Amino acid sequence: MGKWKSLSIRVKLTSAFLFTLLILFFINLFLYTSVNSMMGRINEVYRSNSRLNELSAALESVQNSMTEYLSVKSSDTLDTYYQSCQELNRQIQRLNEEICSNEMLMMERNIRNMTLEYLDVTDEAMQAKRGRNIERYGQRYEEAELKFEYINEWIYSLNNLRFEANTESYRTLVSALQTFESFSLAVLILAGIANGFLIYVLARNITGPLTVLARTADEVARGKLDVETVEVGSQDEVGIVAKAFNQMIESIRINLERTKENMEKEAAMKEKQLMMESHLKDVQLKYLQAQINPHFLFNTLNAGAQLAMLEGAEKTCLFVENMADFFRYNVKKINQEATLKEELELVDSYLYIMNVRFGGEIHFGSSVEEELLGIKVPSMILQPIVENAVSYGIRGIEWEGWILLTAKLEDERIRISIRDNGNGMSREKIREIMEGGTREADLSRNSTGIGLGNVISRLRLYYNTEHVLEIRSEGQDKGTEVILYLPVLETGGKMDDV
Repeated sequence: MGKWKSLSIRVKLTSAFLFTLLILFFINLFLYTSVNSMMGRINEVYRSNSRLNELSAALESVQNSMTEYLSVKSSDTLDTYYQSCQELNRQIQRLNEEICSNEMLMMERNIRNMTLEYLDVTDEAMQAKRGRNIERYGQRYEEAELKFEYINEWIYSLNNLRFEANTESYRTLVSALQTFESFSLAVLILAGIANGFLIYVLARNITGPLTVLARTADEVARGKLDVETVEVGSQDEVGIVAKAFNQMIESIRINLERTKENMEKEAAMKEKQLMMESHLKDVQLKYLQAQINPHFLFNTLNAGAQLAMLEGAEKTCLFVENMADFFRYNVKKINQEATLKEELELVDSYLYIMNVRFGGEIHFGSSVEEELLGIKVPSMILQPIVENAVSYGIRGIEWEGWILLTAKLEDERIRISIRDNGNGMSREKIREIMEGGTREADLSRNSTGIGLGNVISRLRLYYNTEHVLEIRSEGQDKGTEVILYLPVLETGGKMDDV
């Protein structure tokens, strides 16, 4: 195909003409050969009847030459007799001599045997005539005449059977010839259509780019410079002109692109300025939130835990300790990496607090491969997802709610699944979350303030890939599954000792 595209238009047209000519030549040669073969088969049909007629004529010649010699007894008639016998022997060699179940072949075998016997009788008659044994050659002549008539009757019967069979074969072959004529006509028509289509494709291949080039050049002449480049599929004369035209258009576009880039740079600078102002406001808000002394909060919670222990309130002590661990992790790890084990411990603390608050209605189970516990991951990525499953999944359902967390190594990635049997999620909601259209969780709803959108953004930045989180749900009351796909990185993703 590559060589064809590099040929000139003259060579392409010449090649197409020769190819079409060769196709028509071979089709006609095939049809001529097939017709001749079928005509030969038709001629072969009645050849068996012709051979039987030749056998009958040779038999009659032997009978006549024998009768003439017995009457005249001359050397000429004797020579004629022997010549007739040779011809008859040659004819009977064509007949079947094997025993078989076919009626006509068996009749041939009987005719062959009777003819051989007939020749023996004629020879005896001729020998008796030459020895002047009148009584003997008379007897043999009468016997030969009877056999001659009997053999002729058999030849006539066989000839009739052959004719009937051959007539049916002839009709079949004639019908096949008529069908073949129709087939030949159809082949010629199809060949003509194919050749016409080939010529059309070749002409379109040559004139198509010229038409596109002319139309594009007309648009450029009217001042429209944002036209599409002409596709160059060949390296002939048309391809060379199209390439030159495309280079001209590309030169014009480069100048326009430079002007556009300068304008885009100015717009980007303005956008960065607006983003900096937005980030500044966010920093100011976080600064105000950080005014609360975290150490005072932890010391207060620890004091409460010790007081509960002194009073014998073990459950209250355990609750306060989990509260202290939860807030300490939030403050300590918010901008740091954590191990997967630490993230799971945070989830356990959070669910313990939630079960104390809501009467133990949250059932949680986890299955994590041991070798994954030391993997370093961004902090605060599991608890917000579990929190979302509690708040929007199983909170308020009428059946027993559960959350299942699994983590395993799959295709050189850590696959973490957090699944619940709660309210489920619509496709529109899933699409809105994945596209970043949802707002962060509202602090007034007892949330940590870190939503799914925040988790998705941090994971994408950390792993430098878009496909880090997937949300699945079959619909209302069918539960939700959030799946994290975390690549195992050389830095930050190694397995540490737990």
